[in-house]
Amino acid sequence: MNAGEFVAALRALRLWAGLSYRELAAKAQASGGSLPPSTITSMLGRSTLPRAPLIATFVHACGLDQDTADRWVAVRNSIAVRSEQPASGPLPELLEPPSGGGTERTPADLQVKRRSRLWPVATGLLITLVLVISIAAFLLPERDGSRHGRVAAIPEAPSTHNGAVPVPPNGWVRIRPVGAPHLCLTDGRVQDRRYVPLVAVQRRCDAVAPQGTVLEPMGGDLYRIQWHHPDYGKGCLKALSDGPGTGLLEPIDDCLQDSRFHLEPSAPYGSNRYVLRVDGQGCVGIRDSDTSEGTEAVMERCVGRGGQVFLIEAAS
Repeated sequence: MNAGEFVAALRALRLWAGLSYRELAAKAQASGGSLPPSTITSMLGRSTLPRAPLIATFVHACGLDQDTADRWVAVRNSIAVRSEQPASGPLPELLEPPSGGGTERTPADLQVKRRSRLWPVATGLLITLVLVISIAAFLLPERDGSRHGRVAAIPEAPSTHNGAVPVPPNGWVRIRPVGAPHLCLTDGRVQDRRYVPLVAVQRRCDAVAPQGTVLEPMGGDLYRIQWHHPDYGKGCLKALSDGPGTGLLEPIDDCLQDSRFHLEPSAPYGSNRYVLRVDGQGCVGIRDSDTSEGTEAVMERCVGRGGQVFLIEAAS
């Protein structure tokens, strides 16, 4: 396990806990800690190891006990040692060089000694963390925020083509229009102001944070698109079919009323390009295949080209 995988495990843990960034911050404060939403955004959006005290506070805020928090911190420290990163804050005793007399040791000797003493313990801790990640992957919060049961059945793989299985990545993703790959599908306002609530638009990918997108499998080629935001919480995309917002896509709080999207691969196979179709409502497309920032996503008659083709990839 490396630093990036460890941070991915922290993101999975937050999903398992079913808490928004603000809720995590409130729980940390209630227990005497400090974990502002901006800090959580930085922690979960990076590919390097967060500081050990932040991890302990985060794990506690997710509802886990002290022993479990200690395990997460110990694994974090073991990764830091193996990658020759200096661990922040006081290290556990098993990571500290022995004190007292005897032959003077060089820094290289101490590093080898630390690793040899750490290996049996780290192995057990890594196994524990793998189990936690596995549990988190299958215990993502239900629609009502509870921790019981799986979100959805594992999807069946669609038919293959020349050995390639066009299955989009699950979990945290980026959805980018192929015609404007520097833009990502996220929330924004309708340009002509005919509809007030936030809807799906395309914006620069580097300006999307702290919002994150989760692709949740619902069986077969059906998926739910979730948006997670520290201020607004979780919203599930719904293709609107009536009223002033007809044809737009809005993130709604009640995920039972959301739309289910067929993710249909667009040639060539294996390119991670998909068309997003909703039964009876057509396909998602960028209005007029416009490549400018802020253009809304709308439901259109399916043509499978232009602004209706999206690149779906795992979020880094």
